[in-house]
Amino acid sequence: MAKKDNIASVLAFEKKLVTSDGYMYGTTWDTRSQITPLALREKSVRGTISNRLKAAIKSDPAKLNAEVEKANLQRVDACAVAPEQDTLNLQFTVKVLGGITQPSACNNALFKQSYSAAAKEYITTEAFTELARRYASNIANARFLWRNRVGAEKIEVQVKAKNSTVDESWVFDATQFSTRNFDFNDDAINALAKYIAKALASADDFLLLDISCFVQVGKAQEVYPSEELVLDKGKGEKSKILYDVNGIAAMHSQKIGNALRTIDTWYPEFTDPETSAGPIAIEPYGAVTNLGKAYRTPAAKQDFYTFFDVWARGEKLSRVEDEHYVMAILVRGGVFGESDK
Repeated sequence: MAKKDNIASVLAFEKKLVTSDGYMYGTTWDTRSQITPLALREKSVRGTISNRLKAAIKSDPAKLNAEVEKANLQRVDACAVAPEQDTLNLQFTVKVLGGITQPSACNNALFKQSYSAAAKEYITTEAFTELARRYASNIANARFLWRNRVGAEKIEVQVKAKNSTVDESWVFDATQFSTRNFDFNDDAINALAKYIAKALASADDFLLLDISCFVQVGKAQEVYPSEELVLDKGKGEKSKILYDVNGIAAMHSQKIGNALRTIDTWYPEFTDPETSAGPIAIEPYGAVTNLGKAYRTPAAKQDFYTFFDVWARGEKLSRVEDEHYVMAILVRGGVFGESDK
C-alpha cells in the first residue's frame, strides 16, 4: 500500500480530559465547611520606572533623574483572602472520556483502520496505566494551583470519582508529592489512576472527578486567579485584568488542563540537569512558551508527527515511552490532518 493511499488530510481527536474552570473561595483551615466566594478588587498604584533605559538617558544623571521622577501610574486587578481567613479553596471538575480508538473526524478509511488497530493494541498492552498514574499524580500534588502552590503551609486535595458504577473519594496531602518527577508509589494515587485508566480505555464510558483543594496561604494573603489576555487594551485601561465568573475569582479551564497534562518526562533533555525543564506539558513540539523553547523538534525526530505518522500506520515505535507520548497527545486532542499534496 502506498503512503499516499493512507493519508488523512482531515483528522481530528476530541480531548478526553475535559476540565471546568476553577472557582476560588476563602475560608479558614480549621472551619473549612464555611466558604465565601473571592471577588476581584481594583487597585490604583503609583509605581516607579524600572524598565531598561536608552544609553543617552543612562549616561546623563540629569536625564536619569528626570526619567525616574515620572510616576508609573497603574490600575490593576488583585485578589486576596479576607483578613480573618487564611485558606484558599479551589474547586473544579474533570470529565474523563473514552472512545479514543475512533477519531472524531477522519476522511481516509485505510488510515482510520490502521490507527484504530494501533490504538487498540496500545490499550491491550498498556491499558493507559502509566498515563493515568501521571494524571492522578498531578491531581494529588496540586500542580493545578500554579503560583498559589508556592509558599503554602498546608495543601489538602479532596477528590470524588463518580459515574454509574463508581462512587469513591480520596484525600491527598499535596506537600508529600513532588512536582519534579513521578517516581513515588502511593496506594491512593494508584486507586484513582485505576479508574482514570478504565475510563480512557473504554469505548464510550466516562468518569467525573469532583476536586476541592484547600491551601493554607496565610491571613489576608494575595491569591492568583488566571490573568486575561487583552489584545486591544487602550490607554488608561487596567494593566492587569484577572479572570472571574459571575463575580467569583477563577482560573481558566485551559490552565488547569495544562497542569494535569504536564507529564512529559520522555523528551531527550529531561535527564540533562543543565537544560531540563522538568516535566513539561504534552505538546506536539514540546513547546514551553515561558522558556521560549521547543523540546521536541522535527529535526531531532522527537516530535509528535514523526512518531504518529509511523505508529498510526501500523509500525512499532522503538520505545514504549514514545507510545505513551503519542497517546497522551491524542488524549489532549487536536487537529492533526496531513497534506495529501
